[in-house]
Order: sequence, then structure tokens, then C-alpha cells
Amino acid sequence: MELWDYRPDVYDRGQALDLVGYHVQATDGKIGSVDEATYEVGESYIIVDTGPWIFGKKVLLPARVITNIDPQERNVFVSRTKAEIKDAPEFDEGKFKEPEYRSRLGDYYGRFPG
Repeated sequence: MELWDYRPDVYDRGQALDLVGYHVQATDGKIGSVDEATYEVGESYIIVDTGPWIFGKKVLLPARVITNIDPQERNVFVSRTKAEIKDAPEFDEGKFKEPEYRSRLGDYYGRFPG
């Protein structure tokens, strides 16, 4: 399983898609909205602005945790709970593109099924 790619049944690379502004729904409720999204093969992720939920922090989620995208309602559904997302390695604006950070995040999210 490649954490940094979208599931083929969720996003077809042949389609134009901009997830910025979409609401992000964990398995147990809304966690924020998409602040940034990437669509490169092997390097795809979304950055979620959690607003007041985690004191205004941002979190980075690998594309593979996205289970569904609803363009009509502008929702992105992810296969993690709020607690799993809150306990992830802290988002670092200056380092999130570095391989070591991505590896730590991948190790963390790779522990969970689905």
C-alpha cells in the first residue's frame, strides 16, 4: 500500500480536482478544512487546517487515508479518527516536504488498518 497516492476508486488522475476549501470528515466527525492539496504520484497529501479543534494547528494527511470525495457537498472523508489524527507527528511548516518527516508520518499512519 502506498500512503502517498490516492486510492484509484477515490480520485482519477485524469480528472481536474481542487480539494482546497473542502471539509474534512474523520470517521467520528469533522476535523477542519483542506488548506492545501497535492496530486503528484507517490507524493500526494492534504494539509488540513483544524481551526479551533486542535487550537488552530494544521495536520498533514497522506492521500491514501482519503476514502471518499464528495464534490457536491465539498467533503473529503478520511479513514482515521479524530484522536488518531490529533496524535500524529506535529505538522512542521518548514520540514513537511523533507523525506525524514514524510517517513515519520508514513510510519505513524501506516500502523493503522485501511
